[in-house]
Amino acid sequence: MPLDPPPPDPITLADEFEALSRNIGAVLLGKPRAIRLCLVALLAEGHILLEDVPGTGKTTLARALALSIDAHFQRIQFTSDLLPGDVLGVAMPKPEGHGFQFQKGPIFANIVLADELNRCSPRTQSALLECMNEAKVSVDGTTHHLPLPFLVLATQNPLDFEGTYPLPESQLDRFLFRIRLGYPERHVERDLMQSRRGINPLESLKPAISIESVQQGISAVRNVKVSDELYDYGLDVLAATRQPASFLLGASPRAGLAWVRAAQAHAFLEGRDYCTPDDLKELAIPCLAHRMVPLHPDTHIGANTGSETTLAQLLDTVHAPH
Repeated sequence: MPLDPPPPDPITLADEFEALSRNIGAVLLGKPRAIRLCLVALLAEGHILLEDVPGTGKTTLARALALSIDAHFQRIQFTSDLLPGDVLGVAMPKPEGHGFQFQKGPIFANIVLADELNRCSPRTQSALLECMNEAKVSVDGTTHHLPLPFLVLATQNPLDFEGTYPLPESQLDRFLFRIRLGYPERHVERDLMQSRRGINPLESLKPAISIESVQQGISAVRNVKVSDELYDYGLDVLAATRQPASFLLGASPRAGLAWVRAAQAHAFLEGRDYCTPDDLKELAIPCLAHRMVPLHPDTHIGANTGSETTLAQLLDTVHAPH
């Protein structure tokens, strides 16, 4: 009877993901934190909401990630007339005329760029909920599982852009992180201009890691240890967000679960098999702020939101274990 192969060394896997980060950074210049958060989301089986104006590199980030892990990539342009079937797929008549067969939609990919998600109708937005939460699609009573790993990177334009309207809280709570790329620094933008005079570097980008290694990394993240003291610290932060003096709507239990899983992924990328308070602190704002409603909401998306400011102040008041 053949022996099972030994489990991969976590340190070796972490080194592979470091190489993956450098590979993506070769085409997305000057954004190491955004790249790191994308890898955390990939390993934590979460999804990302990219909030920014057009042209700041959101599509480049998604394509570079897919190419770097040799994954199936799909881009879906969300518009006001897009229907759920255009995303999930539809039942089509069989060629021989007997019955129907399911024609998969573009959501059936490892990396999905949902471009300008807040331009489509709430009905189409809600079609993503089951996909993002359970990695499966149910059509006509039949369940179809999505390929793994599965990561949605959704972009959202500021609300003062014409033809946009906000994502509901239930949709926002499905995103592990909210990230803003922002405009590059002057020296980075100069390098960008000079490097794009010839061939697009995306066209020559090679995989840096296999999908099998990604799946092994996801399994390894689940085994990263979290102490009881860290659980208590996380619960203290969550409880503080639910006080009437802090937010109109505090962080949900789903937010807490996602926060801990993200901290495990962050520790794994740092080469550790245990979490520290810094793992939770580092990810608190990108993981929690978009899930909460501040006492004085901003009039549009894209500003330094009240949730982020209040949460940063709140983190300074909650005692963290050593």
